[in-house]
Amino acid sequence: MTDTHFAARVPLPLAAPSPMMTPRLELLFAAAAGVIALPLYAPQPLVDLIGPSLGFSQRTTSLVAMTPMLGYAAGLVLLVPLIDLLENRSAILLTLLADFVALASVAAAPSPALFLLAAFAAGCATSAIQMLVPFAASIVGGAHRGRTIGNVMSGLMIGILLSRPTASLAAAAVGWRGAYALDAVAVAAIAVALQRVLPRRQPAAGLPYAALIASLWTLLAEQPVLRRRALYQALCMGAFGIFWTAVVLRLAAPPFGLDRVGIALFTLTGIGGAVIAPVAGWAGDRGWTTPATRFAHAAVIAALLPAGAAGASWFGFDPTPRPGFSLGLLAGAAIVLDLGVIGDQTLGRRAVTLACPQARSRLNGLYTGLFFFRRGNRFCDGRDCVGGGGVDARQPDRHRFRHRGACAGLDPAVRRRRSTPTPKLIDDARTRLSGVSSKDTS
Repeated sequence: MTDTHFAARVPLPLAAPSPMMTPRLELLFAAAAGVIALPLYAPQPLVDLIGPSLGFSQRTTSLVAMTPMLGYAAGLVLLVPLIDLLENRSAILLTLLADFVALASVAAAPSPALFLLAAFAAGCATSAIQMLVPFAASIVGGAHRGRTIGNVMSGLMIGILLSRPTASLAAAAVGWRGAYALDAVAVAAIAVALQRVLPRRQPAAGLPYAALIASLWTLLAEQPVLRRRALYQALCMGAFGIFWTAVVLRLAAPPFGLDRVGIALFTLTGIGGAVIAPVAGWAGDRGWTTPATRFAHAAVIAALLPAGAAGASWFGFDPTPRPGFSLGLLAGAAIVLDLGVIGDQTLGRRAVTLACPQARSRLNGLYTGLFFFRRGNRFCDGRDCVGGGGVDARQPDRHRFRHRGACAGLDPAVRRRRSTPTPKLIDDARTRLSGVSSKDTS
């Protein structure tokens, strides 16, 4: 469907030209995306601290990590489209102000109910990330749009990858309340910096808010590039989530035996994959979207090989006598996997934002929401690997780990054992991790 045809269905004229992107502003956009993303996954490694501190029951403790994600999903649908309606600078700064207040309220929450309310609000305001991406795309020339989106995506992915380890280390130093207070201060600092340099951009008058939200269904139905790219990223994020959940448990078991700090440091290896984002955007700007997408998908598949060898003894490889080399293989797999996932997401965001300039913000929010929901609904998250046969305490250490192939049902031996519980190993791993959770993205 052409942009002209869409405009006939949902009439939104383009806004007046905005100030062009500068290198300084581009760097600030990337830093802002990373800082805003930090609190989103922070509750996951802090569940064991927050739950007992506020008196959550065993049945409700999972809400600590789930509630911010629900808020983020709500923000994608209800707040991000505002960039197509309101003056962009004001909308972003007000959302960041709400984020600061919500994070400060989380840090001071005296009860489970108030904690969940503030955490939901914080998650909702974190959707400001997805306001920055279309805003950046709108103030840069078309020849460099992909590169700019890639640079902003680098900051976002670094923030996501740092979210859990920084939360764990901050909580170890100043407690979980202090960790949230530090997040609130960081968001406030970014808001002040953006307030000083962010240009004003007023979208042309168009649909009222209710019609704007209703138009999301029209976009979803009439933009095949949106559906296709969201499916690609959902598959990539499924592999990403399974790998990082399973590898954390594998690193806690012999022959690696990493403690909480060691696992947190290992997760930093994934940052190396963030360098691909501007490269992928540059490739898209030169018309190489299709080959670059194929390369990204090949990287995700290729990451299975060293991960399977070091984590599940594929090809007859035994990691026990060579734990250092095996750890290097897992680190290499993490980098290659992140290269593929981040590359595909950068290319996808570029393609989606170009599909219909009048609806950049809504398309970006839909894109993120679609792969976010599809990933959550259609893929096991690695804990299925543990509880369903991925880790078997009765087997030798080198056979305890079954990687993504196990989740997909590719290993017949694992598939036959899927109903076998493994409480001993799970308890051992949880003891070692002391609150370190798995990685994921959004």
